[in-house]
Amino acid sequence: MATPIIALESIRKTYNEGTAVAQEVLHGVNFTIQEGEFTALIGPSGSGKSTLLNILGLLEPASRGSYCLNSREMAQASEDERTRARLSTLGFIFQFHHLLPAFNALENVQMPGLMLDGDYTSARRADALALLEAVGLKEAMLKKPNALSGGMQQRVAIARALALAPKVVLADEPTGNLDTKTADDIFALLRRFNQERGTAFVIVTHDPRLAERCDRKISLVDGLIAEDQRIR
Repeated sequence: MATPIIALESIRKTYNEGTAVAQEVLHGVNFTIQEGEFTALIGPSGSGKSTLLNILGLLEPASRGSYCLNSREMAQASEDERTRARLSTLGFIFQFHHLLPAFNALENVQMPGLMLDGDYTSARRADALALLEAVGLKEAMLKKPNALSGGMQQRVAIARALALAPKVVLADEPTGNLDTKTADDIFALLRRFNQERGTAFVIVTHDPRLAERCDRKISLVDGLIAEDQRIR
């Protein structure tokens, strides 16, 4: 079997560690993500999904356990190494988009390249234009977020997440604040990029319909994996 992009082993997370109010929210999580997998991460509120996604995204460290990203152990990585790994390997899609309001759609999609390269480049601009065209927003490239609908903003966010050709995209409730038709369209767009580019996706969702359309479903309950089911 190929080396996984992500490998978690015995991941634990404790907040306020060493104090009287210490609380462990992840109790030893194990799983791997292979190239091209399309995985739903589900579970009730308070199950630890957001904490786990933050650890996967290198936004906060685990308290214990091993997290290998591209075969590199992240526990001992410096902050600069974690930032570079985030930019080069991971893409992020959030429920509320987090687009920068002062910048237009094209500039928002170019932002990861600016963070990685330190400057705008013609190659990054061409890639951003191609991605906006792929998500059906080429004509809206000069519009700022407040001139776009919620579904259009999410399409810009998807293009931004794919700007540096990440191996895996982490999506936190990417359809949670959209109507059913727009949510279905966004899901189909993620699926298309998964199939055409081989990008792996880990999608946190409360929507059982969307979870059932993924290839794999990981259920997190009380900080532990209750089920890891390959649907197809």
